[in-house]
Amino acid sequence: MTDETDPDAILRRIAGLLDVNGHHRYGLHDITQIQHALQAALLAEQAGDPDALVAAALLHDIGHMVHDLGENPAAEGIDDRHEEVGHAFLAGLFGPQVAEPVRLHVAAKRYLCATEADYFGRLSPDSVLSLSLQGGPMSPAEAAAFAALPHAAAAVRLRRYDEAAKVKGLATPDVQHFLPYVARCLGKVAS
Repeated sequence: MTDETDPDAILRRIAGLLDVNGHHRYGLHDITQIQHALQAALLAEQAGDPDALVAAALLHDIGHMVHDLGENPAAEGIDDRHEEVGHAFLAGLFGPQVAEPVRLHVAAKRYLCATEADYFGRLSPDSVLSLSLQGGPMSPAEAAAFAALPHAAAAVRLRRYDEAAKVKGLATPDVQHFLPYVARCLGKVAS
């Protein structure tokens, strides 16, 4: 059990989850969960995004690493609701600037499929499969409600990084490189 008031212990737990459980294959891709997370964080860092969005990009799929449903539950017809599992894990440690984009990144995919004519065509096969389990593209009313949420824009940015972060063999910094972003966001629960 991690002391949820000790920043070093929290960082060790997060790094441990990424380092141990992150070596599972990422969906139908030839990359691992950790490679996907590092690529997403690198994209946010390169874009000059705030610390919270870089941290959210690194941690957006942490829900896949804390559940025990295997490497690709979507292939079994299961929506693992990893965004909710990840949010539950992160919400007590971080403020909404980190936790909410993680919670909303699946909804952001549904939103983009509903609002951008070419977005669905750019989805990877596993994103198309999971989309069918996650409710499909949003209705106009759902899209309007999503767009009005306080962290919707950050979730959409995160979603774009999520889709782009699937490049086999891409060199990235390691987890330790991104932990300072995470550390600077710890404990900002009321932010």
